[in-house]
Amino acid sequence: MTRSLLLAMKIIRLYGFIRRQLKSAEVVLARTMGLLMRIANRSITERKRIEQELRIAATAFETQDGMMITDRDKVILRVNRAFTESSGYGAEEVIGKSPQFFRSGYHEPAFYEDLWCQTKRQGYWRGEMYVRHKSGAVYPIWCSLAVVRGTDGTITNYVGTVSDMSRRKAAEKEIMELAFYDSLTKLGNRRLLMDRLQQALTVSRRTGGRGALLFIDLDNFKMLNDSAGHEIGDLLLQQVAKRLTNCAREGDTVARLGGDEFVVILTDLGPQIEHAARLAELIGERIRAALNAPYVLADQVHYSSPSIGATLFHAEHETVAELLRRADLAMYQAKAAGRNALCFFDPAMQRAITERAELESAMRLSLQRKEFVLHYQPQVCSDGKLIGAEALIRWQHPQRGLLAPCEFIPMAEDSGLIIPMGLQVLEMACQQLMEWSARSDLCNFTISVNVSARQLHQRDFVEQVLATLDRTGADPKRLKLELTESLLLDAVEDTIAKMTALRAHGVGFSLDDFGTGYSSLSYLKRLPLDQLKIDQSFVRSVLVDPNDAAIAQMIVALGQSMRLNVIAEGVETEEQRIFLSGCGCHAYQGYLFGRPMAPRSFETYLLGIGCDDARPKITRPGEQRCHPLGGRLLLPIAP
Repeated sequence: MTRSLLLAMKIIRLYGFIRRQLKSAEVVLARTMGLLMRIANRSITERKRIEQELRIAATAFETQDGMMITDRDKVILRVNRAFTESSGYGAEEVIGKSPQFFRSGYHEPAFYEDLWCQTKRQGYWRGEMYVRHKSGAVYPIWCSLAVVRGTDGTITNYVGTVSDMSRRKAAEKEIMELAFYDSLTKLGNRRLLMDRLQQALTVSRRTGGRGALLFIDLDNFKMLNDSAGHEIGDLLLQQVAKRLTNCAREGDTVARLGGDEFVVILTDLGPQIEHAARLAELIGERIRAALNAPYVLADQVHYSSPSIGATLFHAEHETVAELLRRADLAMYQAKAAGRNALCFFDPAMQRAITERAELESAMRLSLQRKEFVLHYQPQVCSDGKLIGAEALIRWQHPQRGLLAPCEFIPMAEDSGLIIPMGLQVLEMACQQLMEWSARSDLCNFTISVNVSARQLHQRDFVEQVLATLDRTGADPKRLKLELTESLLLDAVEDTIAKMTALRAHGVGFSLDDFGTGYSSLSYLKRLPLDQLKIDQSFVRSVLVDPNDAAIAQMIVALGQSMRLNVIAEGVETEEQRIFLSGCGCHAYQGYLFGRPMAPRSFETYLLGIGCDDARPKITRPGEQRCHPLGGRLLLPIAP
């Protein structure tokens, strides 16, 4: 019993031990299985990650940029599709070969030696190079090389990335041409010219050598454009550009400044001014001869000639703007010499231009200060009675005194100052009319005011005149506007409309300098004119030139037939007056009757101080007459 009990107890303990061991084994097994599962899952994840990275790498390899992988000996192992498309070779044609296979011959061997040395030393290289396409064409690429090293630091591979730069280069070239080259002639434009000229000046100062600037303008180019059309004109410009390029030496610059103006920069003319001038003249004459040769434009033969201005440069104080100005002045000197000529810059021209610029600046200031004044020249009829006066502008210059119109009117026309000047003249004349209207001896006088083409062509010219009359209170019927024949050449219909509008308010019109222009009689009969004025160039010679005498007679007859008054200007002798009177002209203006005078002097003149009569005396041939202000008349003197 006891033994049986002990045995049973041992069996129970053994069973309990076995159960505990089994339970512990289950735990270990479970842990082991869990570990194995985690390891298995980790392997799957790692494999997926590696596979994903390989897919990414493969995708990256097939980018739009060409890629090439070589071994450590620079033997090509693999290329992508972009590489084969840009190079023209298939993968099977390049794998196993060296990158030297693509060399274009554009670079020196030293270029490639430096390339590989830098790649090994720094681990990379980037730069531009030219390679050869399968077709044989050479084209630019941007290349990036990188080194791949193993765990021991040794080079295992080279990876190269290349991108075709042909389109980029073409775009850069196009941008460069748009920015620095003329689209019509393919010559350099103004921007390139200024840059090259500055470079030439810098080199000249550094080396002591001289250079020259040739400014070329085509004679009568506008006539070709107007007669044959701009297409023909463009063809001429293109052929001129080719001829200029052929005449220039290597290193010279040919540019189109604009329109029909070209510039050639000559460099390396040597240090001696005489030699440089002779060489510049030789090249200039070569250009002149080349541009004189006939042109074939749209199956038509055309002839053209250039006017060339030249200037040398060497001194350090010279600037690009100064050189261009000097060459331009020389070109205008060639124009003045009869065109188709080569002229070198004359320093006297520069002084004249400088004085002109100073005078223009002073003119602007004088307009603001109202330093311009009017003088009045009498207009008389055949019996000597004053019928009016012409208002003539004078400049009361602060330093130079009283200046005649010939000294500043051309400049005012060129600069556009004639417009505000004309308004001031109109204002002063209307104010004078208003003052004289209060005097019984002057109230019936008319004042003639010259109107420039620029002034008349202002859109609001009619409104300006009417506003001035309204502001001053002057009688429109006492105002006469003098127009020249040149005004009839442009915008005839507009001119007639403006004249008609002012005529409706009482303003009169006189056609000045008649016979010197090219006015059409068909237009003349439509103009609302009151008077024709015989130009003084005809009056001066009526006694000695039969042609001028015939023209004066014709103008008087024309005026009578059109029921227009006729007045002769520039009458300086009694013989001239008698001849004109015999032709039927009974109104005169000139030094025979009085010089242009300031308003107070004109009023004194009217009173006849120094003479017996208030009217100017009309003397017989051979008699002397007294100036109303005293003294003998000075004849002949142009007004």
